[in-house]
Amino acid sequence: MSAGDGRGAGTGAVIDGLQCGRYDRALLERLRDGGVGAVTITASFWEDALETMDALTKWNDLAREHPDIVLIARTGDDIDLAVATDRVAVVLGTQNSSLFNDRIGFIEHFWNMGVRVVQLTYNTQNAIGSSCYEPRDTGLSRFGHEVVEEMNRIGMLIDLSHVGERTSFEAIETSSRPVAINHANARSIYDHPRNKGADVLSALAERGGVLGVCTYNNIAGSWAASLDGSAELIARHVELLGVDHVAYGSDLDPNAPADNIPWMRQGRWSRREQHGAARPEVEVPPEAWIDNLDFHKFGEVRERLVERGLLTRAEAEQVFFGNWRRLYGEVFEPAPEG
Repeated sequence: MSAGDGRGAGTGAVIDGLQCGRYDRALLERLRDGGVGAVTITASFWEDALETMDALTKWNDLAREHPDIVLIARTGDDIDLAVATDRVAVVLGTQNSSLFNDRIGFIEHFWNMGVRVVQLTYNTQNAIGSSCYEPRDTGLSRFGHEVVEEMNRIGMLIDLSHVGERTSFEAIETSSRPVAINHANARSIYDHPRNKGADVLSALAERGGVLGVCTYNNIAGSWAASLDGSAELIARHVELLGVDHVAYGSDLDPNAPADNIPWMRQGRWSRREQHGAARPEVEVPPEAWIDNLDFHKFGEVRERLVERGLLTRAEAEQVFFGNWRRLYGEVFEPAPEG
């Protein structure tokens, strides 16, 4: 173990930095039984404030009805408690800032409702900045600077996974706290517009941030086609960024209805078919493990890293648990005043 605080080391638990499924008791039991101690879920993509509150209501109901299996985590210590009591800690997150309705005061409201991770932009430009798919990245707006400052103040983690390069770099430079890229990869390892360039990743690491390496086949290619390939993908990122700055973010979509992908890709903003991260010209073998919702495979990838000598046991546990635990513990509390 290096700079991380080491909590959770040796537990065998995994923290998944991002999923976007539909959850019920059966799925939460599968997560727990697969060794997932904590997961950041997607409460909304394009939904506004009221719609996101409806999603949060469902999570509150689920946690109240099944307290033996799920705990909504508002602090890093809540994750430790969930692991110690054989439950899944759910970190409430969104993949867009649409829940704020362009109101700076709504950020604190949603923190009070338990939201701890928000991505600044999704697949289109918004009032904060540009997405990774815009032909021209205009950078972080004046409003965006205030959003970053407010998220820092109250203890809400900034995610940059779908955010454009210039906007990402400026958000990292503006932020007084470490930020996350919770489900993306290095463009130098797999060239895709949703993956991140060297300048952004260097700035992320220099300021203590974490990249959640993603084995979603559209942004990982053939690396995602096997357990060994997934392990090698993680090891390559550790070589690139250092073990303190690499974690895991599956981008799995378990239990999702058939219309979930079209909703993710086009929402209400377009009448045209949108492909999101899909690149039809790149073929990934159908046995790509990310499509197999066996959550034990998270632990299997960690074991391959150790068995093949790609990482030490302590390093593998840091990647699959310790780095997210450290970052969440640092960021989820309001900043000291004065």
